[in-house]
Amino acid sequence: MTDRLTYENISPQVRKFAMVGLALGMLVACMDGTIVGTCANVISKDLGGEELYSWMITTYLLCESAMVPIAGKMSDRYGRKPLFLIGLILFAAGSIFAGLSNSMLMFIICRGVQGLGGGILMPVAMASVADFYSPEDRGKVQGALGAVFGVGSGIGPLVGGALCEYINWHWVFFINIPIILVCILFTVKKFPERKADTSKKIDYAGITVLTLIILDVLLYFQWISGEMEFISARSIGMIIIGIILSILFVSIERRVEDPVLAPKLIHSPTFVKASTYMFIMGLAMIGTLTFIAMYMQQIFDIGTMECGLYLLPMVVGMMITSMGSGILVNKTGYRGWIVAGSALIMAALLLMYTMGSDPNKMLLFVYLFIFGLGLGCVNSTVMISVQNHTSIEDMGMTTSAVSLMRNVGSTVGTACYSLVIASQMNSKFADSIYSFVNDIFNFNGTGLIALRYIPGFDIPGQATLAETIVEIFGTSVCAAFLFGGLIYIVALVISFTMDKKYTVSEDENRH
Repeated sequence: MTDRLTYENISPQVRKFAMVGLALGMLVACMDGTIVGTCANVISKDLGGEELYSWMITTYLLCESAMVPIAGKMSDRYGRKPLFLIGLILFAAGSIFAGLSNSMLMFIICRGVQGLGGGILMPVAMASVADFYSPEDRGKVQGALGAVFGVGSGIGPLVGGALCEYINWHWVFFINIPIILVCILFTVKKFPERKADTSKKIDYAGITVLTLIILDVLLYFQWISGEMEFISARSIGMIIIGIILSILFVSIERRVEDPVLAPKLIHSPTFVKASTYMFIMGLAMIGTLTFIAMYMQQIFDIGTMECGLYLLPMVVGMMITSMGSGILVNKTGYRGWIVAGSALIMAALLLMYTMGSDPNKMLLFVYLFIFGLGLGCVNSTVMISVQNHTSIEDMGMTTSAVSLMRNVGSTVGTACYSLVIASQMNSKFADSIYSFVNDIFNFNGTGLIALRYIPGFDIPGQATLAETIVEIFGTSVCAAFLFGGLIYIVALVISFTMDKKYTVSEDENRH
């Protein structure tokens, strides 16, 4: 073992085998972030406890986000290999017991364990690229991992739908096990490792407070998009708690010897711009992915597997530009890719806004392809920029901090999209000729979709209740796409400030 793991003391063969394990680990982590979406109804009906429906997805995201910064810092100290193995073991355990669950509570706990594992796998895999490859080669590898990220996120709904339809939902989780076993084999046999750095005290106080901040923020946006009123004692209390914890965290990090998130990060313009950008990207990407699937299912009246197939144009687009940007970024520089990607994402969202409740399928596929092209341009490029401006000693911490901002953006985006859609649906349905129906059932937001399946209220000579609901839902989701497109103007502005040339930190140059 070496004290300092660098790309110079790793053989090409070892490097390639290790990256196979990392890529497979990222694949299962990304896939399981979206795989439950298409089979959540089946699982909740089988296990009971439909009132806990949203927690099947939320628990995974909460635990994943809370673990990301901790995993990044611990991998800087103890090496990537032991952290990656811990992540794989946690993910495998969560997958096995999630598949064996016989109650909703057990299932949700297992999803949390999966999230903890996923929160280790993602940042460690991305930080390992900087250990294994020189700055000149990082672009190609990060581009490949970016393609894995896109494929995993994109095929999750398709795999989940297919397994639910043709086997049963338990195999949605059992399918992870053979992949994880291969990852463990590659990691144990081929993953390079170094001696742990035990010279400094672990920042337990910082880790604890940061975890509480993440949970407070994510739960706030989860609840504000659901049952919690914006102006309420609970909402205000959570805001106050978040502010107090943030002040306490900054105070702790300024005093400790080895902070979990070093205050010096905010003095790096590249880190600040990249973090802000990834927050907005997470907001637009997950918010859109969450509701475009629901949009297609309701508008086209299709099943979960067919819905997954409809998302493939986006996956293909992301793969093309992820690989292309990775191969060419060291020659073209960062800014061109990020500007182009931002413009494509913004254009795709604004075009999706025009679809309404009666979209042309081919146009939708084109818009999703454009959206995927944009995501592929920026996802890996922004991360490469950050890593090339970071010292080797802080690589895990910095990479995980940027990843955390994307995760938080994802939660905020889902909440914001939900609020826009709920507001639009409530307003439009209240102005419709069928508003009297809700005096009986009292549904709100996307819950109004349930009225589509209730017979006996159609008014002769007018659009049916089901047609009215579909139209209102379609236009409301498109309004959320408009929100995403307008928000991405900020990301486009930031993209013009990113480094134009392919630059490397002084630490890397000395190395």
